[in-house]
Amino acid sequence: MKYIVILADGLADEPIEALGNKTPVMVAHTPNIDHLCAMSQTGMVKTVPDSLHPGSEVANMGIMGYDAEKYYQGRGVLEAAALRITMEPGDLVFRCNLVTVEDERLLNHSAGHISTEEAKELIEALNEQLGSERVIFHPGVSYRHVLVVKNGINNIECTPPHDVPGSKIKGIMPHCVGDSETTQLISQLMLASRDVIESHPVNKNRRERGLSMGNMIWPWSPGYFPVMPTLNELYGIKKGGVISAVDLIHGLGRFSGMDSIYVSGATGLYNTNYSGKAEAALEHLKSKEYIYLHVEAPDEAGHEGDVQLKIRTIEDIDAKIVGPILQNAAHDTTIAFLPDHPTPCNLRTHTRNAVPFMIYRPGSKGDAVKQYNEVSVQKGAFGTIKGSDFMKLLLNH
Repeated sequence: MKYIVILADGLADEPIEALGNKTPVMVAHTPNIDHLCAMSQTGMVKTVPDSLHPGSEVANMGIMGYDAEKYYQGRGVLEAAALRITMEPGDLVFRCNLVTVEDERLLNHSAGHISTEEAKELIEALNEQLGSERVIFHPGVSYRHVLVVKNGINNIECTPPHDVPGSKIKGIMPHCVGDSETTQLISQLMLASRDVIESHPVNKNRRERGLSMGNMIWPWSPGYFPVMPTLNELYGIKKGGVISAVDLIHGLGRFSGMDSIYVSGATGLYNTNYSGKAEAALEHLKSKEYIYLHVEAPDEAGHEGDVQLKIRTIEDIDAKIVGPILQNAAHDTTIAFLPDHPTPCNLRTHTRNAVPFMIYRPGSKGDAVKQYNEVSVQKGAFGTIKGSDFMKLLLNH
């Protein structure tokens, strides 16, 4: 048996008044998703434990079959793994955004989706001016980077920047309980970063073009190197692969023992190479038993609060990913489709609400649900399950 999980990041939403109190997936034209739904059994899955924040790293860890309360160590170490950064005991690793700050407010969590090339120049400047044997910046993709603090104390509470657009930075800076040395260091680096990069030629050029500047760093989700069993050890999956434009998903894949599959033109945005991802999934399913195909685009549209863009990304997933996979997957392929968490356009951040999922098994009958959305699948055969049980259900364990 072959398995493919199509993960539409942040697809789930809440009723939107401008859409007649419907959600984007209810309004979107999704004939392939609904056709898959009519052949599937459906339900709701609560991907985020109540004890943890509703981040993509936590939700995807659960969907991959891991108890996040047991194994989660922070987003930074996952992205560091994807970038093949060597981590040592005592290294405190942060996800480090380039953000836009104006009038002392956090205006944009992504520096206007700054390009990878521009961001690399800024990260290199930060290493030159603020880096040391203890503090090391590592460039990633677009606005997503990694900060390593050697011998850091992980008692820091950091605010994910995508959770607080428009907030005054003074009220959302890192804070801690107990020893404050590492927290003070991080706060100093954040404030000092503005002096280093705000006047950098990259930002001067972006300002002249009317684009958001990456004029401050925002470290968050710190953690140490996690110890996790592989999917082979947990579920007997010997050959698996991850397809994504997002480092944290590839990092999860590496820790779980899966191969990283990179697709040319995959951006993590609305203009990603949807078709290329579908083609890569179909090709690698010939030699692997499990593929995790992750699409970031709906989540980014939700963070931007762009309802029409979110609808467009869902329709692109339907036409360019779900359709081709339905038409061309081998006859013994089980197909699952779901988001990791909601990213409501009205809130522009993640919530921990349960999300709709469906699983199609060759030769099995679907349940009574014929259209896929946040309301319809509540009547599905699976009911509501917790995230770490999804993998067992998928594999019939």
